[in-house]
Amino acid sequence: MVRSFSGAPVPEDVLTQVLASALRAPSAGSTDGSALVVLRGPQQTKLLWETTTTEPWRRRARRWPGLSRAPVAVVVLTNPLSYIDRYSEPDKEASGLGWPGEAPPPPDAPATPEAPPPPEPLAPPPPEPPATPEAPATPEAPATPEAPPPPEPLAPPPPRPSRVPSADPANSWPVPYWFVDAGHVVMSILLAAVDNGLGACFLGNFRGEEPLLDRLGTPPGWRYVGSVLLGEAGGDDPPSSSLSRPRRDLASMVHYGRW
Repeated sequence: MVRSFSGAPVPEDVLTQVLASALRAPSAGSTDGSALVVLRGPQQTKLLWETTTTEPWRRRARRWPGLSRAPVAVVVLTNPLSYIDRYSEPDKEASGLGWPGEAPPPPDAPATPEAPPPPEPLAPPPPEPPATPEAPATPEAPATPEAPPPPEPLAPPPPRPSRVPSADPANSWPVPYWFVDAGHVVMSILLAAVDNGLGACFLGNFRGEEPLLDRLGTPPGWRYVGSVLLGEAGGDDPPSSSLSRPRRDLASMVHYGRW
């Protein structure tokens, strides 16, 4: 991955081709629960930096100058609720990953008519109470003008719906496919960037999710996964300390038959 960019703009046709690759990414149940917000130019990309990084980090990070020159930042979002909705549909409800509720009867099951309730016995009419003589009328006191009621306090504005859903079904998924699918989208964009001669890198979600989503005007229910930076590679790309870690070989990764 490239972590330093020259700042040269990405041609429109090349950017469109790279973004279109996300449409071919695998998606669980064909939910297609991912979305992209594309920020172009320093006036737009600074929104990403202002919300997801801090001034102390920008001062000390060796890569900040090269990263900040990326002409395009693709913000990758995912919506867990769309997956719960999808897996509540008839062809997926057997998974038990949809919204909780009583399962509908199978379509071929005959309906069982309910027996009508027994009629209630008629109750005897209550006896009439003896007549009570009316008391003499008491002269009414002069009416006292009522004080006007105090003004009602202004109601506080309704709370903004949480962007992170607290629905129990989301917690019952053994693997949250919404993040898996978002990873497919990211990899599709990274591969397409290389195919089109662009530099690219992925920045994960470490901080600033709520401020970023608020400033982007994202509807409730969406999660920020990370961002893909795109552009022409620059020259000042300090090597990562992670490069000192050796890559695994195939024998240490792949197990045939069993572990």
